[in-house]
Amino acid sequence: MRPAVWAPHPDVVDLVLSGDDAHAMEDRPLGWWQARTDVRAGADYHFRLDGTDLPDPRSRWQPEGVHGPSRTVDPAAFAWHDESWTTPDLAGAVLYELHVGTFSPDGTFEGVIGRLDHVRDLGATAIELMPVAEFAGDRGWGYDGVDLFAPHHAYGGPEGLQRLVDACHACGLAVVLDAVYNHLGPEGNYLARFGPYFSDRHRTAWGPAVNFDGPGAQGVRDFVAENAIAWLRDYHLDGLRLDAVHAIVDDSPQHVLAELRERVAREVGPERWLIAETDRLDPRLTGRYGLHAQWCDDVHHALHALLTGERAGYYADFGSAEVLARALRTGRVRTPYSDEPAPADGGRLVTYAQNHDQVGNRARGDRLTGVVPAGRARIAAAVVLLGPFVPLLFMGEEWAASTPFPFFSSHTDPEVARATTTGRASDFAHFGWRAEEVPDPQDPATFASARLRWDEREVGTHAGMLRWYRSLLSLRRTHPELGAGELAAVECVPGDGWLEVRRGRFQIVCAWGPGGRRRPLEGELVLTSSADVRTSGGEVVVPPDSVAVVRSVEP
Repeated sequence: MRPAVWAPHPDVVDLVLSGDDAHAMEDRPLGWWQARTDVRAGADYHFRLDGTDLPDPRSRWQPEGVHGPSRTVDPAAFAWHDESWTTPDLAGAVLYELHVGTFSPDGTFEGVIGRLDHVRDLGATAIELMPVAEFAGDRGWGYDGVDLFAPHHAYGGPEGLQRLVDACHACGLAVVLDAVYNHLGPEGNYLARFGPYFSDRHRTAWGPAVNFDGPGAQGVRDFVAENAIAWLRDYHLDGLRLDAVHAIVDDSPQHVLAELRERVAREVGPERWLIAETDRLDPRLTGRYGLHAQWCDDVHHALHALLTGERAGYYADFGSAEVLARALRTGRVRTPYSDEPAPADGGRLVTYAQNHDQVGNRARGDRLTGVVPAGRARIAAAVVLLGPFVPLLFMGEEWAASTPFPFFSSHTDPEVARATTTGRASDFAHFGWRAEEVPDPQDPATFASARLRWDEREVGTHAGMLRWYRSLLSLRRTHPELGAGELAAVECVPGDGWLEVRRGRFQIVCAWGPGGRRRPLEGELVLTSSADVRTSGGEVVVPPDSVAVVRSVEP
Protein backbone atom coordinates (compact mmCIF):
# COMPACT_ATOMS: atom_id res chain seq x y z
CA MET A 1 0.00 0.00 0.00
CA ARG A 2 1.01 3.62 -0.54
CA PRO A 3 -0.29 5.98 2.18
CA ALA A 4 -2.01 9.20 1.17
CA VAL A 5 -3.13 12.15 3.25
CA TRP A 6 -5.34 15.20 2.77
CA ALA A 7 -3.13 18.05 4.01
CA PRO A 8 -3.70 21.38 2.24
CA HIS A 9 -2.05 23.41 5.04
CA PRO A 10 1.64 22.37 5.03
CA ASP A 11 4.08 23.24 2.24
CA VAL A 12 5.93 19.92 2.40
CA VAL A 13 4.78 16.46 3.51
CA ASP A 14 7.11 13.47 3.88
CA LEU A 15 6.44 9.86 4.80
CA VAL A 16 8.61 8.69 7.70
CA LEU A 17 8.88 4.95 8.26
CA SER A 18 10.03 3.59 11.61
CA GLY A 19 13.83 3.47 11.69
CA ASP A 20 14.05 4.98 8.21
CA ASP A 21 14.68 8.32 6.58
CA ALA A 22 11.95 10.58 5.27
CA HIS A 23 10.47 9.83 1.85
CA ALA A 24 9.15 12.80 -0.12
CA MET A 25 5.46 12.53 -0.99
CA GLU A 26 3.91 13.66 -4.25
CA ASP A 27 1.83 16.85 -4.12
CA ARG A 28 -1.52 15.94 -5.72
CA PRO A 29 -4.58 18.06 -6.58
CA LEU A 30 -7.10 19.29 -3.98
CA GLY A 31 -4.65 19.19 -1.08
CA TRP A 32 -3.75 15.50 -1.27
CA TRP A 33 -0.27 14.02 -0.88
CA GLN A 34 0.58 10.53 -2.12
CA ALA A 35 3.48 8.33 -1.00
CA ARG A 36 5.87 7.14 -3.68
CA THR A 37 7.02 4.27 -1.45
CA ASP A 38 5.22 0.97 -0.87
CA VAL A 39 4.60 0.24 2.80
CA ARG A 40 3.99 -3.28 4.09
CA ALA A 41 1.10 -4.16 6.38
CA GLY A 42 2.11 -3.82 10.03
CA ALA A 43 4.67 -1.06 9.41
CA ASP A 44 4.84 1.98 11.68
CA TYR A 45 4.95 5.45 10.12
CA HIS A 46 4.42 9.18 10.59
CA PHE A 47 3.69 12.03 8.24
CA ARG A 48 6.25 14.84 8.52
CA LEU A 49 4.54 18.18 8.00
CA ASP A 50 7.03 21.00 7.44
CA GLY A 51 9.48 19.17 9.70
CA THR A 52 7.05 17.97 12.41
CA ASP A 53 6.19 14.25 12.71
CA LEU A 54 2.48 13.56 13.29
CA PRO A 55 0.17 10.51 13.20
CA ASP A 56 -1.98 9.83 10.15
CA PRO A 57 -5.46 11.45 10.52
CA ARG A 58 -6.86 8.28 8.91
CA SER A 59 -4.67 5.93 10.95
CA ARG A 60 -6.20 2.47 11.35
CA TRP A 61 -4.17 1.68 14.46
CA GLN A 62 -2.33 3.70 17.11
CA PRO A 63 -0.64 0.94 19.15
CA GLU A 64 1.26 3.47 21.30
CA GLY A 65 -1.59 5.93 21.73
CA VAL A 66 -2.53 9.28 20.22
CA HIS A 67 1.00 10.71 20.18
CA GLY A 68 2.74 7.62 18.79
CA PRO A 69 3.28 6.32 15.28
CA SER A 70 0.49 5.03 13.09
CA ARG A 71 0.53 1.41 11.95
CA THR A 72 -0.68 0.11 8.60
CA VAL A 73 -3.51 -2.41 8.71
CA ASP A 74 -5.13 -4.52 6.03
CA PRO A 75 -8.78 -4.68 7.17
CA ALA A 76 -9.54 -7.32 4.54
CA ALA A 77 -7.10 -9.80 6.12
CA PHE A 78 -9.55 -10.84 8.86
CA ALA A 79 -11.36 -14.15 8.30
CA TRP A 80 -15.05 -13.42 8.88
CA HIS A 81 -17.65 -16.09 9.68
CA ASP A 82 -20.83 -14.00 9.36
CA GLU A 83 -21.60 -14.53 5.68
CA SER A 84 -25.24 -15.37 6.43
CA TRP A 85 -25.80 -12.36 8.70
CA THR A 86 -28.05 -9.51 7.58
CA THR A 87 -28.74 -6.34 9.52
CA PRO A 88 -32.22 -6.66 11.08
CA ASP A 89 -34.98 -4.07 11.12
CA LEU A 90 -34.25 -1.41 13.73
CA ALA A 91 -37.92 -1.17 14.72
CA GLY A 92 -37.72 -4.67 16.20
CA ALA A 93 -34.49 -4.10 18.10
CA VAL A 94 -33.72 -3.94 21.81
CA LEU A 95 -30.45 -2.04 22.27
CA TYR A 96 -27.94 -2.69 25.06
CA GLU A 97 -25.47 0.16 25.57
CA LEU A 98 -22.09 -0.73 27.06
CA HIS A 99 -18.68 0.73 27.75
CA VAL A 100 -15.94 -1.67 26.69
CA GLY A 101 -13.51 -0.66 29.44
CA THR A 102 -15.89 -1.25 32.36
CA PHE A 103 -18.20 -3.95 31.03
CA SER A 104 -15.83 -6.81 31.88
CA PRO A 105 -12.90 -7.29 34.28
CA ASP A 106 -10.54 -7.29 31.27
CA GLY A 107 -11.90 -4.06 29.86
CA THR A 108 -11.35 -5.27 26.29
CA PHE A 109 -13.25 -6.38 23.20
CA GLU A 110 -12.36 -9.94 24.17
CA GLY A 111 -13.88 -9.36 27.60
CA VAL A 112 -17.16 -8.28 25.99
CA ILE A 113 -17.20 -11.50 23.93
CA GLY A 114 -17.15 -13.48 27.17
CA ARG A 115 -20.42 -11.84 28.31
CA LEU A 116 -22.44 -11.92 25.09
CA ASP A 117 -24.50 -14.89 26.29
CA HIS A 118 -25.83 -12.74 29.12
CA VAL A 119 -26.92 -9.99 26.73
CA ARG A 120 -28.61 -12.46 24.38
CA ASP A 121 -30.34 -14.38 27.18
CA LEU A 122 -31.59 -11.12 28.66
CA GLY A 123 -33.54 -10.49 25.48
CA ALA A 124 -31.52 -7.69 23.91
CA THR A 125 -30.96 -7.96 20.17
CA ALA A 126 -28.08 -5.50 19.65
CA ILE A 127 -25.18 -4.07 21.60
CA GLU A 128 -24.37 -0.38 21.31
CA LEU A 129 -20.72 0.37 22.00
CA MET A 130 -19.77 3.69 23.50
CA PRO A 131 -17.04 5.30 21.33
CA VAL A 132 -13.95 3.16 20.73
CA ALA A 133 -11.96 5.50 18.46
CA GLU A 134 -8.48 6.21 19.83
CA PHE A 135 -8.46 8.77 22.67
CA ALA A 136 -5.71 9.92 25.02
CA GLY A 137 -4.66 7.46 27.73
CA ASP A 138 -6.04 4.04 28.61
CA ARG A 139 -9.28 5.07 30.37
CA GLY A 140 -12.08 7.27 29.14
CA TRP A 141 -15.68 7.45 28.04
CA GLY A 142 -14.49 7.76 24.43
CA TYR A 143 -16.02 11.10 23.50
CA ASP A 144 -12.57 12.71 23.38
CA GLY A 145 -11.46 10.60 20.42
CA VAL A 146 -8.92 12.08 18.02
CA ASP A 147 -7.93 9.19 15.72
CA LEU A 148 -11.38 8.45 14.39
CA PHE A 149 -10.45 5.48 12.18
CA ALA A 150 -8.50 3.56 14.86
CA PRO A 151 -10.10 1.23 17.45
CA HIS A 152 -8.54 1.99 20.83
CA HIS A 153 -5.27 0.22 21.55
CA ALA A 154 -6.23 -0.64 25.16
CA TYR A 155 -9.41 -2.40 23.99
CA GLY A 156 -7.68 -4.69 21.51
CA GLY A 157 -7.17 -2.66 18.34
CA PRO A 158 -8.65 -3.37 14.90
CA GLU A 159 -8.60 -7.16 15.01
CA GLY A 160 -10.11 -7.19 18.48
CA LEU A 161 -13.11 -5.21 17.26
CA GLN A 162 -13.51 -7.46 14.23
CA ARG A 163 -13.52 -10.51 16.48
CA LEU A 164 -16.16 -8.93 18.71
CA VAL A 165 -18.51 -8.13 15.83
CA ASP A 166 -18.01 -11.60 14.36
CA ALA A 167 -18.88 -13.15 17.74
CA CYS A 168 -21.95 -10.92 18.13
CA HIS A 169 -23.32 -11.94 14.77
CA ALA A 170 -22.65 -15.59 15.58
CA CYS A 171 -24.96 -15.37 18.61
CA GLY A 172 -27.62 -13.27 16.91
CA LEU A 173 -26.68 -9.80 18.14
CA ALA A 174 -26.35 -6.74 15.92
CA VAL A 175 -23.67 -4.14 16.72
CA VAL A 176 -23.98 -0.34 16.81
CA LEU A 177 -21.01 1.98 17.38
CA ASP A 178 -21.19 5.45 18.89
CA ALA A 179 -19.48 7.84 16.43
CA VAL A 180 -18.54 11.41 17.39
CA TYR A 181 -18.46 13.97 14.56
CA ASN A 182 -19.35 17.16 16.44
CA HIS A 183 -15.92 17.72 18.04
CA LEU A 184 -12.58 16.07 18.77
CA GLY A 185 -10.78 15.64 22.07
CA PRO A 186 -8.31 18.19 23.47
CA GLU A 187 -5.26 15.91 23.59
CA GLY A 188 -3.63 14.44 20.49
CA ASN A 189 -5.88 16.42 18.15
CA TYR A 190 -3.52 17.30 15.30
CA LEU A 191 -6.09 17.72 12.53
CA ALA A 192 -5.77 21.51 12.32
CA ARG A 193 -2.11 21.05 11.32
CA PHE A 194 -3.23 19.14 8.24
CA GLY A 195 -6.16 21.15 6.94
CA PRO A 196 -9.24 23.31 7.65
CA TYR A 197 -10.99 20.78 9.86
CA PHE A 198 -12.35 23.48 12.20
CA SER A 199 -14.04 26.82 11.66
CA ASP A 200 -14.75 29.94 13.70
CA ARG A 201 -17.93 30.50 11.72
CA HIS A 202 -19.75 28.49 14.38
CA ARG A 203 -19.00 27.74 18.02
CA THR A 204 -19.87 24.71 20.11
CA ALA A 205 -19.45 23.81 23.77
CA TRP A 206 -16.02 22.43 22.83
CA GLY A 207 -14.79 25.50 20.91
CA PRO A 208 -14.61 26.09 17.13
CA ALA A 209 -17.04 23.89 15.24
CA VAL A 210 -16.04 21.15 12.86
CA ASN A 211 -15.90 22.80 9.43
CA PHE A 212 -18.81 21.42 7.44
CA ASP A 213 -19.72 24.59 5.52
CA GLY A 214 -16.67 26.88 5.25
CA PRO A 215 -13.71 27.04 2.87
CA GLY A 216 -12.25 23.57 2.36
CA ALA A 217 -15.29 21.92 3.96
CA GLN A 218 -15.67 19.25 1.28
CA GLY A 219 -12.45 17.61 2.46
CA VAL A 220 -13.86 17.49 5.99
CA ARG A 221 -17.22 16.15 4.81
CA ASP A 222 -15.38 13.45 2.86
CA PHE A 223 -13.35 12.59 5.97
CA VAL A 224 -16.51 12.05 8.03
CA ALA A 225 -18.35 10.08 5.36
CA GLU A 226 -15.33 7.87 4.69
CA ASN A 227 -14.95 7.29 8.41
CA ALA A 228 -18.55 6.14 8.77
CA ILE A 229 -18.22 3.90 5.73
CA ALA A 230 -14.97 2.39 7.04
CA TRP A 231 -16.55 1.43 10.38
CA LEU A 232 -19.57 -0.13 8.70
CA ARG A 233 -17.72 -1.87 5.88
CA ASP A 234 -14.46 -3.01 7.45
CA TYR A 235 -15.90 -3.99 10.83
CA HIS A 236 -19.28 -5.31 9.58
CA LEU A 237 -21.10 -2.99 11.98
CA ASP A 238 -24.87 -2.80 11.68
CA GLY A 239 -25.16 0.86 12.49
CA LEU A 240 -23.82 4.04 14.00
CA ARG A 241 -25.17 6.20 16.79
CA LEU A 242 -24.27 9.78 15.83
CA ASP A 243 -23.37 11.73 18.96
CA ALA A 244 -24.97 15.12 19.76
CA VAL A 245 -25.96 16.02 16.21
CA HIS A 246 -27.45 19.30 17.44
CA ALA A 247 -23.79 20.41 17.72
CA ILE A 248 -23.12 19.54 14.07
CA VAL A 249 -23.66 22.97 12.55
CA ASP A 250 -23.98 23.14 8.77
CA ASP A 251 -25.53 25.89 6.66
CA SER A 252 -24.77 24.14 3.36
CA PRO A 253 -27.58 23.53 0.84
CA GLN A 254 -27.34 19.83 1.70
CA HIS A 255 -26.76 19.13 5.37
CA VAL A 256 -23.78 16.89 6.07
CA LEU A 257 -26.05 14.35 7.79
CA ALA A 258 -28.17 13.99 4.65
CA GLU A 259 -25.01 13.56 2.59
CA LEU A 260 -23.72 11.00 5.08
CA ARG A 261 -26.95 9.02 4.82
CA GLU A 262 -26.79 9.03 1.01
CA ARG A 263 -23.17 7.91 0.87
CA VAL A 264 -23.62 5.15 3.45
CA ALA A 265 -26.68 3.84 1.60
CA ARG A 266 -24.84 3.88 -1.72
CA GLU A 267 -21.49 2.46 -0.62
CA VAL A 268 -22.43 0.10 2.23
CA GLY A 269 -26.18 -0.42 2.12
CA PRO A 270 -29.42 1.38 3.04
CA GLU A 271 -30.21 -1.18 5.75
CA ARG A 272 -27.36 -0.03 8.02
CA TRP A 273 -28.75 2.00 10.91
CA LEU A 274 -27.92 5.67 11.40
CA ILE A 275 -29.31 6.80 14.76
CA ALA A 276 -29.04 10.44 15.82
CA GLU A 277 -28.56 11.55 19.39
CA THR A 278 -30.00 15.00 19.94
CA ASP A 279 -31.43 17.00 22.81
CA ARG A 280 -33.98 18.67 20.50
CA LEU A 281 -36.03 15.83 18.99
CA ASP A 282 -35.67 17.42 15.55
CA PRO A 283 -38.11 15.93 12.98
CA ARG A 284 -35.72 16.83 10.15
CA LEU A 285 -33.35 14.08 11.27
CA THR A 286 -35.68 11.22 10.36
CA GLY A 287 -37.49 13.27 7.73
CA ARG A 288 -35.46 15.46 5.42
CA TYR A 289 -32.08 13.96 6.35
CA GLY A 290 -33.28 10.37 6.10
CA LEU A 291 -31.76 8.94 9.29
CA HIS A 292 -33.35 5.79 10.66
CA ALA A 293 -34.11 7.00 14.20
CA GLN A 294 -33.19 9.45 16.92
CA TRP A 295 -32.86 9.34 20.68
CA CYS A 296 -35.87 10.69 22.58
CA ASP A 297 -34.93 12.44 25.80
CA ASP A 298 -38.46 13.63 26.57
CA VAL A 299 -39.68 10.16 27.53
CA HIS A 300 -36.68 9.71 29.84
CA HIS A 301 -37.12 13.15 31.42
CA ALA A 302 -40.85 12.63 31.98
CA LEU A 303 -40.27 9.23 33.56
CA HIS A 304 -37.27 10.27 35.67
CA ALA A 305 -38.84 13.46 37.01
CA LEU A 306 -42.03 11.62 37.89
CA LEU A 307 -40.36 8.78 39.79
CA THR A 308 -37.58 10.77 41.50
CA GLY A 309 -39.29 14.08 42.18
CA GLU A 310 -36.29 15.91 40.71
CA ARG A 311 -37.19 19.21 39.03
CA ALA A 312 -33.85 21.01 38.62
CA GLY A 313 -32.41 21.94 35.25
CA TYR A 314 -34.04 20.29 32.25
CA TYR A 315 -36.46 18.37 34.50
CA ALA A 316 -38.34 21.60 35.26
CA ASP A 317 -40.94 21.00 32.53
CA PHE A 318 -41.62 17.42 33.59
CA GLY A 319 -42.91 15.48 36.59
CA SER A 320 -46.60 14.64 36.25
CA ALA A 321 -48.44 11.57 35.03
CA GLU A 322 -50.09 13.75 32.38
CA VAL A 323 -46.70 14.78 30.99
CA LEU A 324 -45.52 11.16 30.87
CA ALA A 325 -48.74 10.15 29.13
CA ARG A 326 -48.17 12.84 26.50
CA ALA A 327 -44.61 11.65 25.96
CA LEU A 328 -45.79 8.08 25.42
CA ARG A 329 -48.52 9.12 23.00
CA THR A 330 -46.48 11.59 20.93
CA GLY A 331 -42.80 11.00 21.71
CA ARG A 332 -42.37 14.58 22.84
CA VAL A 333 -43.31 17.06 25.55
CA ARG A 334 -41.46 20.22 24.64
CA THR A 335 -42.25 22.62 21.79
CA PRO A 336 -41.44 21.13 18.37
CA TYR A 337 -38.03 22.20 17.08
CA SER A 338 -39.14 22.57 13.45
CA ASP A 339 -42.33 22.78 11.44
CA GLU A 340 -41.86 19.29 10.02
CA PRO A 341 -44.18 16.64 11.50
CA ALA A 342 -42.77 14.63 14.37
CA PRO A 343 -42.29 10.89 13.82
CA ALA A 344 -45.58 9.05 14.21
CA ASP A 345 -43.85 5.68 14.27
CA GLY A 346 -42.29 4.67 17.58
CA GLY A 347 -39.76 2.63 15.62
CA ARG A 348 -38.05 5.91 14.70
CA LEU A 349 -37.47 6.89 18.35
CA VAL A 350 -35.08 5.31 20.88
CA THR A 351 -36.09 5.58 24.54
CA TYR A 352 -34.49 4.59 27.83
CA ALA A 353 -34.83 4.83 31.58
CA GLN A 354 -31.04 5.01 31.91
CA ASN A 355 -28.11 5.60 29.56
CA HIS A 356 -24.49 6.67 29.91
CA ASP A 357 -25.39 10.38 29.81
CA GLN A 358 -28.29 10.30 32.24
CA VAL A 359 -26.27 8.26 34.74
CA GLY A 360 -22.76 9.58 34.16
CA ASN A 361 -23.66 13.24 34.00
CA ARG A 362 -24.84 13.15 37.59
CA ALA A 363 -22.16 14.32 40.01
CA ARG A 364 -21.47 10.87 41.44
CA GLY A 365 -22.65 8.83 38.48
CA ASP A 366 -25.41 7.22 40.55
CA ARG A 367 -27.86 4.95 38.78
CA LEU A 368 -31.65 5.17 39.01
CA THR A 369 -31.71 2.42 41.65
CA GLY A 370 -29.42 4.59 43.76
CA VAL A 371 -32.04 7.35 43.71
CA VAL A 372 -35.42 5.58 43.93
CA PRO A 373 -36.71 2.36 45.53
CA ALA A 374 -36.45 -0.82 43.49
CA GLY A 375 -40.20 -0.81 42.88
CA ARG A 376 -40.02 2.49 41.04
CA ALA A 377 -37.09 1.28 38.97
CA ARG A 378 -39.30 -1.65 37.96
CA ILE A 379 -41.98 0.82 36.86
CA ALA A 380 -39.41 2.63 34.72
CA ALA A 381 -38.36 -0.64 33.12
CA ALA A 382 -41.95 -1.61 32.34
CA VAL A 383 -42.76 1.75 30.74
CA VAL A 384 -39.68 1.60 28.50
CA LEU A 385 -39.64 -2.10 27.62
CA LEU A 386 -43.39 -2.37 26.98
CA GLY A 387 -43.60 1.04 25.34
CA PRO A 388 -44.09 1.82 21.64
CA PHE A 389 -40.49 2.85 20.98
CA VAL A 390 -37.13 1.15 20.35
CA PRO A 391 -35.87 0.50 23.91
CA LEU A 392 -32.28 0.94 25.06
CA LEU A 393 -30.79 -0.47 28.26
CA PHE A 394 -27.58 0.69 29.90
CA MET A 395 -25.22 -2.07 31.03
CA GLY A 396 -26.00 -3.33 34.50
CA GLU A 397 -29.37 -1.65 34.89
CA GLU A 398 -31.03 -5.03 34.34
CA TRP A 399 -29.74 -6.26 37.69
CA ALA A 400 -29.77 -2.90 39.51
CA ALA A 401 -25.98 -2.81 39.47
CA SER A 402 -24.47 -1.33 42.62
CA THR A 403 -21.62 0.22 40.66
CA PRO A 404 -21.94 3.88 39.60
CA PHE A 405 -20.88 5.23 36.22
CA PRO A 406 -19.07 8.51 36.91
CA PHE A 407 -17.16 10.41 34.25
CA PHE A 408 -13.53 9.27 34.00
CA SER A 409 -10.48 10.05 31.86
CA SER A 410 -6.73 9.46 31.74
CA HIS A 411 -5.22 12.41 29.91
CA THR A 412 -1.43 12.33 29.83
CA ASP A 413 -1.06 16.06 29.17
CA PRO A 414 -0.81 17.65 32.66
CA GLU A 415 -2.61 20.82 31.60
CA VAL A 416 -5.51 18.95 30.00
CA ALA A 417 -5.71 16.59 32.98
CA ARG A 418 -5.87 19.49 35.42
CA ALA A 419 -8.51 21.30 33.35
CA THR A 420 -10.63 18.15 33.19
CA THR A 421 -10.61 17.72 36.96
CA THR A 422 -11.29 21.36 37.81
CA GLY A 423 -13.87 21.72 35.05
CA ARG A 424 -15.85 18.76 36.30
CA ALA A 425 -15.92 20.13 39.85
CA SER A 426 -16.89 23.58 38.58
CA ASP A 427 -19.78 22.20 36.52
CA PHE A 428 -21.40 20.66 39.59
CA ALA A 429 -20.66 23.57 41.91
CA HIS A 430 -23.63 25.31 40.27
CA PHE A 431 -25.83 22.53 41.63
CA GLY A 432 -24.52 22.83 45.17
CA TRP A 433 -21.90 20.05 45.09
CA ARG A 434 -18.61 20.65 46.85
CA ALA A 435 -15.47 19.82 44.85
CA GLU A 436 -14.50 17.01 47.22
CA GLU A 437 -17.89 15.33 46.62
CA VAL A 438 -17.34 15.04 42.86
CA PRO A 439 -15.16 12.07 41.86
CA ASP A 440 -11.91 13.14 40.21
CA PRO A 441 -12.17 11.86 36.61
CA GLN A 442 -8.38 11.47 36.42
CA ASP A 443 -8.19 9.25 39.52
CA PRO A 444 -7.88 5.56 38.48
CA ALA A 445 -10.21 4.72 41.37
CA THR A 446 -13.02 6.61 39.64
CA PHE A 447 -12.68 4.36 36.61
CA ALA A 448 -12.39 1.25 38.79
CA SER A 449 -15.61 2.13 40.62
CA ALA A 450 -17.54 1.93 37.34
CA ARG A 451 -16.49 -1.62 36.48
CA LEU A 452 -19.49 -3.95 36.67
CA ARG A 453 -19.60 -6.55 39.45
CA TRP A 454 -20.86 -9.61 37.66
CA ASP A 455 -20.92 -11.69 40.84
CA GLU A 456 -23.85 -9.69 42.25
CA ARG A 457 -26.36 -10.23 39.42
CA GLU A 458 -27.63 -13.60 40.72
CA VAL A 459 -27.83 -12.54 44.37
CA GLY A 460 -30.74 -11.12 46.38
CA THR A 461 -32.50 -8.04 45.04
CA HIS A 462 -30.16 -7.94 42.04
CA ALA A 463 -31.40 -11.37 40.94
CA GLY A 464 -35.01 -10.25 41.38
CA MET A 465 -34.47 -7.22 39.17
CA LEU A 466 -32.80 -9.37 36.53
CA ARG A 467 -35.80 -11.71 36.50
CA TRP A 468 -38.09 -8.71 36.04
CA TYR A 469 -36.16 -7.43 33.02
CA ARG A 470 -36.05 -10.88 31.46
CA SER A 471 -39.79 -11.27 31.97
CA LEU A 472 -40.57 -7.90 30.40
CA LEU A 473 -38.40 -8.60 27.38
CA SER A 474 -39.86 -12.08 26.99
CA LEU A 475 -43.35 -10.57 26.98
CA ARG A 476 -42.31 -7.97 24.40
CA ARG A 477 -40.71 -10.64 22.21
CA THR A 478 -43.66 -13.04 22.26
CA HIS A 479 -46.36 -10.39 21.72
CA PRO A 480 -45.64 -8.18 18.69
CA GLU A 481 -48.26 -5.64 19.76
CA LEU A 482 -45.90 -4.68 22.62
CA GLY A 483 -43.09 -3.82 20.19
CA ALA A 484 -42.39 -0.49 18.55
CA GLY A 485 -45.40 0.81 16.68
CA GLU A 486 -47.68 3.66 15.75
CA LEU A 487 -47.94 6.19 18.56
CA ALA A 488 -51.55 6.95 17.68
CA ALA A 489 -52.48 3.45 18.84
CA VAL A 490 -51.21 4.09 22.38
CA GLU A 491 -53.85 4.94 24.98
CA CYS A 492 -52.89 6.46 28.33
CA VAL A 493 -55.05 7.20 31.35
CA PRO A 494 -53.09 9.34 33.84
CA GLY A 495 -54.09 9.88 37.44
CA ASP A 496 -52.82 11.13 40.77
CA GLY A 497 -49.97 8.74 41.56
CA TRP A 498 -50.77 6.26 38.80
CA LEU A 499 -50.78 5.72 35.05
CA GLU A 500 -52.49 3.15 32.87
CA VAL A 501 -51.09 2.43 29.41
CA ARG A 502 -53.08 0.42 26.87
CA ARG A 503 -51.40 -1.28 23.92
CA GLY A 504 -53.58 -3.61 21.91
CA ARG A 505 -54.92 -6.27 24.26
CA PHE A 506 -52.57 -5.24 27.06
CA GLN A 507 -53.30 -3.02 30.03
CA ILE A 508 -50.22 -1.84 31.96
CA VAL A 509 -51.09 -0.31 35.33
CA CYS A 510 -48.33 1.57 37.17
CA ALA A 511 -48.79 2.96 40.68
CA TRP A 512 -46.34 5.06 42.67
CA GLY A 513 -48.64 7.17 44.85
CA PRO A 514 -49.18 6.36 48.54
CA GLY A 515 -52.56 4.73 48.00
CA GLY A 516 -51.69 2.52 45.07
CA ARG A 517 -54.44 1.98 42.49
CA ARG A 518 -57.43 -0.22 41.82
CA ARG A 519 -58.50 -0.64 38.17
CA PRO A 520 -61.15 -2.79 36.49
CA LEU A 521 -59.73 -6.19 35.60
CA GLU A 522 -60.46 -6.70 31.91
CA GLY A 523 -58.65 -9.97 31.38
CA GLU A 524 -55.98 -12.13 32.97
CA LEU A 525 -53.06 -10.97 35.08
CA VAL A 526 -49.94 -12.02 33.14
CA LEU A 527 -47.08 -10.20 34.88
CA THR A 528 -46.59 -8.34 38.15
CA SER A 529 -43.62 -6.59 39.70
CA SER A 530 -44.65 -7.47 43.25
CA ALA A 531 -46.24 -10.40 45.02
CA ASP A 532 -48.57 -7.86 46.64
CA VAL A 533 -50.36 -7.16 43.35
CA ARG A 534 -53.68 -9.06 43.47
CA THR A 535 -57.12 -9.30 41.99
CA SER A 536 -60.26 -8.66 44.00
CA GLY A 537 -63.90 -8.28 43.04
CA GLY A 538 -63.26 -7.81 39.34
CA GLU A 539 -60.43 -5.37 39.94
CA VAL A 540 -56.66 -5.48 39.86
CA VAL A 541 -55.18 -4.01 43.03
CA VAL A 542 -51.77 -2.43 42.48
CA PRO A 543 -49.97 -1.27 45.65
CA PRO A 544 -47.55 1.68 45.66
CA ASP A 545 -44.39 1.32 43.54
CA SER A 546 -45.74 -1.63 41.61
CA VAL A 547 -46.79 -2.65 38.09
CA ALA A 548 -49.45 -5.03 36.83
CA VAL A 549 -49.76 -6.22 33.24
CA VAL A 550 -53.18 -7.50 32.20
CA ARG A 551 -54.07 -9.15 28.90
CA SER A 552 -57.65 -9.19 27.73
CA VAL A 553 -59.14 -12.56 26.93
CA GLU A 554 -59.51 -13.11 23.21
CA PRO A 555 -63.11 -13.62 22.05
